[in-house]
Amino acid sequence: MKKVLVTGGLGFIGSHTVVELQNEGFEVIIIDNLSNSSIEVLDKITSITGIKPEYHNIDLKDKLAVKIFFEHHPVDGIIHFAASKAVGESVQMPLEYYENNIGSLVYILQELKANNLNNFIFSSSCTVYGQADELPITENAPIKPAESPYGNTKQIGEEIIKDATKVSNLKAIALRYFNPIGAHESAKIGELPIGVPQNLIPFVVQTAAGIREELSVFGSDYDTPDGTAVRDYIHVVDLAKAHIVALRRLIENNNKAQFEIFNLGTGKGNSVLEVIQSFEKVTGKKVNYKLVDRRAGDITAAYADTNYANDELGWKTELSLDDALLSAWKWQETLK
Repeated sequence: MKKVLVTGGLGFIGSHTVVELQNEGFEVIIIDNLSNSSIEVLDKITSITGIKPEYHNIDLKDKLAVKIFFEHHPVDGIIHFAASKAVGESVQMPLEYYENNIGSLVYILQELKANNLNNFIFSSSCTVYGQADELPITENAPIKPAESPYGNTKQIGEEIIKDATKVSNLKAIALRYFNPIGAHESAKIGELPIGVPQNLIPFVVQTAAGIREELSVFGSDYDTPDGTAVRDYIHVVDLAKAHIVALRRLIENNNKAQFEIFNLGTGKGNSVLEVIQSFEKVTGKKVNYKLVDRRAGDITAAYADTNYANDELGWKTELSLDDALLSAWKWQETLK
């Protein structure tokens, strides 16, 4: 049985990936410092899979703690989710974001080299493309100057990993996510942001549930069919499964370069108003919203060209926008 370390494994995408790893027969070790997650998620994962993952509460900014962990835990692969991820907060707290997201990555890579551990999956983001010149966005699209320190940490992170592969046996894949949404079909794990949601879907479901009074739709004058911004919304379970495929690619030495990059999206863009309409259709719930001015830093449209991931990884999305929104609502219903 292959042993996999998942950092940030109690977070939104991390927890769903742990479930899929366990379903596929991997032994999972989780590191999570609970800065944006809850220890209760560990029991939820266990109740879904029937297997309790090994768990360590480690702050990855603690270089010595990272060193000690890897000295005692040889693993066959690492999936690195742990990072601060709120765009707005990163603008207000840039140094904290650089310390956390870059420092922890460097410490992990140093220990992989020291312990001759080679298979590394990095949680990256489509934010590296900014407002792309062409749609859909391929992996060869130019990297634009980051709009936020958060986005910059993803760009810098990829560069650090690429440089590390040049001077070691490290094999790495960066997965550039578009917009992960939804929840597990069990409704036991899902997206639960601390405080006011920064992302659209949690705000939609919380507004429908009466927790938020009104959803602000930022910008109604974009150059899109209905004037609202367009994004590629991918079900988190589809996204999680892509990590298992990518990990197997590295473990089985099927990678074609030391450092590879794949876009993870559906290949289809949906506007904010389309998302609201889809949610109302599948749930029968009305969403109280108003159109307001654009938000600084937001781009007009982004959706993935998925051909490379489909062909090279043999992976493609199976779940629809309707599926994702209904699962998000069922998850919200359990939180009452």
